[in-house]
Amino acid sequence: MTIATTTPATEAALHTMLEDVVAGLSQDQKTLPSKYFYDERGSKLFDDICELDEYYVTRTESALMQAEVGDIASVIGPNALIVEYGSGSSLKTRLLLKNLIRPAGYVPIDISGDYLSQVGHSLQAEFPHIEVMPVVADFTKSFDVPTPSKAEARRVIYFPGSTIGNFQRDDAKDLLAGMAVNAGDDGGVLIGVDLDKNRDVLRAAYNDSKGVTAEFNLNVLKRINSELGGEFILDNFRHEAVFNEGRSCIEMHLISTQSQSVNVCKYSFDFAEGETVLTEYSHKYTIGAFGQMANEVGLDVKNVWTDENNMFAVMYLERA
Repeated sequence: MTIATTTPATEAALHTMLEDVVAGLSQDQKTLPSKYFYDERGSKLFDDICELDEYYVTRTESALMQAEVGDIASVIGPNALIVEYGSGSSLKTRLLLKNLIRPAGYVPIDISGDYLSQVGHSLQAEFPHIEVMPVVADFTKSFDVPTPSKAEARRVIYFPGSTIGNFQRDDAKDLLAGMAVNAGDDGGVLIGVDLDKNRDVLRAAYNDSKGVTAEFNLNVLKRINSELGGEFILDNFRHEAVFNEGRSCIEMHLISTQSQSVNVCKYSFDFAEGETVLTEYSHKYTIGAFGQMANEVGLDVKNVWTDENNMFAVMYLERA
């Protein structure tokens, strides 16, 4: 296993994080980038969320992949290099790797370097015949894709788990456009898309009874405290997820339970009682709406696989 890029300098990464936090908390509707959920603890908490009864996304996608992985592998074809954005634990990817025809290699990309290193070593041991080349990077920005030892017939960007829904439409389009560039003219994009559905099902999925999603949401404040010297009192904020009909998305918020001021480095931010910090979007799409968005950046939907209840879709896209 090789590390294909170096981890950004800690000082530079912290400077960027501070800039993002200050910019977000200075808005009228305070925000924090959802990518900062994902340190080692946050990545593990998200894995725990995927096991919850209320969180239908993972089990629905997993069952769909189990049922259709042979067809999906056939569409991808032999000697493909799989590049996974936001790989996390790569649990879903194992099934795909087991069924691919002579894959050229696997490139998991994640922002959490320590966690990625652990997962990368585990995957290389599990798949000794596949070259595993982890890349520590923010996949929303430019990064280099390593070249495998074995010649690749095509490059396929893999983006499971409906993470595309976490991006607002313009940002989602930019991300899809970047995927098209990284895939190349002969490549493709294999992507999971959470479909529009019953509102009660959606609200329950993001407000679980065990409070794991709340811990995950609060982890962004915990990171600010530990990495930027923030002074957030976590007990003074509570988690809530609501459905925004106009945007067709779940919004995750941290709600200030009292009037308070919080220091982060040399900056101070005032919170009114009941004021919210918007931490994440999770957009829900129809197949047609997603296909139209992909078309706008030069990608055509070539294949669609859905579960029997049309809760989730896996789509394969190619450049037009």
